[in-house]
Amino acid sequence: MKPVKIAICDDEEILRKTLRQKIETHCKKMGIPCRIYGFESGDKLLALPDENTPDILFLDIQMPGKNGMRTARELRSKNHDVILVFVTALPEYVYEAFDVNAFHYLVKPFDDKKLYQVLDNALRQYAERAISPAAPQNKSANQIANAESQNSRSAPRAILVKRGGLSTKVLLTDIIYAEVFNRKIMLHTVNGDIEYYGKLTDLCAQTGADFYRTHRAYLVNLQYVEKYNADTIWLDAGAVPVSKKQFAGFVRQYMQYISRTNGRGADK
Repeated sequence: MKPVKIAICDDEEILRKTLRQKIETHCKKMGIPCRIYGFESGDKLLALPDENTPDILFLDIQMPGKNGMRTARELRSKNHDVILVFVTALPEYVYEAFDVNAFHYLVKPFDDKKLYQVLDNALRQYAERAISPAAPQNKSANQIANAESQNSRSAPRAILVKRGGLSTKVLLTDIIYAEVFNRKIMLHTVNGDIEYYGKLTDLCAQTGADFYRTHRAYLVNLQYVEKYNADTIWLDAGAVPVSKKQFAGFVRQYMQYISRTNGRGADK
């Protein structure tokens, strides 16, 4: 296997060195040969000859001069199929990251476990491309996830809600968001509100990756998200709070949802 070319583009020298050390150590442990380059600006990265374009790129967004988003767009305009991982403290760039087909979005600060998980997934995708770069059956992770998502939409899952001795089937795709108060859960659905006794933790376990718990008392269906900021998420049926602790996780999961569904929202 030829060495994997991995680039780190960040204006902070300490971060470049730290990332480089961690990536080198992990690749060596996994027995994967790699060549790692460091760049302090987008211009220096873009000045590389085409044959030296990295296979995997860890790219900061907030840099002086040409920022990470502009750099990514120029890379894509040259048809470079680099596996792009944004490393940033600015989770609000999630929509622009989707526009440049980012592979992942690491929000600072992140731990080694998360870094190695993303790196392993990027290396796996690189290996798949290297084995069969032109084969149509060799689908990307996003294509596979999208196909799975389409299959799941063709056979919608549902939950059973028990109230007053009756059990009511509620399709997950009909739930906009849920909130809990006084030991009761209120489901806000496209067909109206449904109230029953239950625990939000149990509901979270039933709903899966298309839902996210933004706050101890709220669970949102990502397909109905219209916009958000650091403390509020706006949905079709109103707004819900997002806690400071949960915000970075919400952005990551929402980006994964957008990639998995190609940006499609709820069927309205």
